Amino acid sequence: MGTADLAGAVAAAKDLEAAGYDGIWSAETSHDPFLPLLLAAEHTERLELGTGIAVAFARNPMNLANIGYDLQLYSKGRFILGLGSQIKPHITKRFSMPWSHPAPRMRELVLAMRAIWACWNGETGGGALRFEGEFYRHTLMTPFFNPGPNPYGVPRVFLAAVGELMTEVCGEVADGMLVHGFTTASYLTDVTLPALERGFARSSTGRTRSTFELSMPAFVVTGADDAAMADAARGVREQIAFYGSTPAYRGVLEHHGWGDLQPELNRLSKQGQWKEMGELITDDILEEFAVVGSPSEVPKLLLERWGSLVDRLSFYAPYRIDRDTWASMISELKAG
Repeated sequence: MGTADLAGAVAAAKDLEAAGYDGIWSAETSHDPFLPLLLAAEHTERLELGTGIAVAFARNPMNLANIGYDLQLYSKGRFILGLGSQIKPHITKRFSMPWSHPAPRMRELVLAMRAIWACWNGETGGGALRFEGEFYRHTLMTPFFNPGPNPYGVPRVFLAAVGELMTEVCGEVADGMLVHGFTTASYLTDVTLPALERGFARSSTGRTRSTFELSMPAFVVTGADDAAMADAARGVREQIAFYGSTPAYRGVLEHHGWGDLQPELNRLSKQGQWKEMGELITDDILEEFAVVGSPSEVPKLLLERWGSLVDRLSFYAPYRIDRDTWASMISELKAG
């Protein structure tokens, strides 16, 4: 849900529901990711409402457990708590929070939240809370701070991941995975899905692919004419280049034999040469990451590439295009 501020959240949510979307994601970029979903919950009836993502390590399990409980209650069971680790510079320099072993820390954070929710739901015997891990410790819960069982159950927890270790954590403790836009069908098939299976095998609750959801924000290059297509391609190239400059995402490029591109993109990013970075994304790279076609072609192309691999699809389009075009694509996707 792309809104500049809270003032536009209600109208945006209503428009998206009317356009046929099944759910909306609120990202933690320049604004809080949770507040728009509170307004959306009040003014929509069927949309699923998720954070995609909220920065997990900028918060703690108790804080997230409270927010997740309240939004699940207020939305009447429509909330998805989508969490991501972010990267070390943002956690330490932007949020001034500790960074260490992101995959084990994320695993423990989710387990700690689940222990808190279990306490509130009366599943621990006498309302006791006792979670003691390497990174988090929660051992106090008096009746005054216990909201009691949530009539809509606990929110689903989705985790964002790119690398294999975090993907294994998704399979072990989460209900779904927010696949990164910087993912190809080949990488998902060859790297992500096997890592998820290893996580499922470690799960204490018998998680399997059939009960787990994959949500894919698919890059789309489309437009009504050649000029619009060129503008869309430029925006997507620059977004791919931005992600490719991140050392943690190099594995995706290496999977396709493009690993040497990563340090060059990183060097240019430090100089603020965003346009030049985008120009390094060749047509082959663009078409590996993005579906490229006219508005009438895009639904078929999306289903061919992602239909058998993921459970949820959203449009990742870092450029402007009218909402009626997206609405038409949604209708065709659902019909397909």
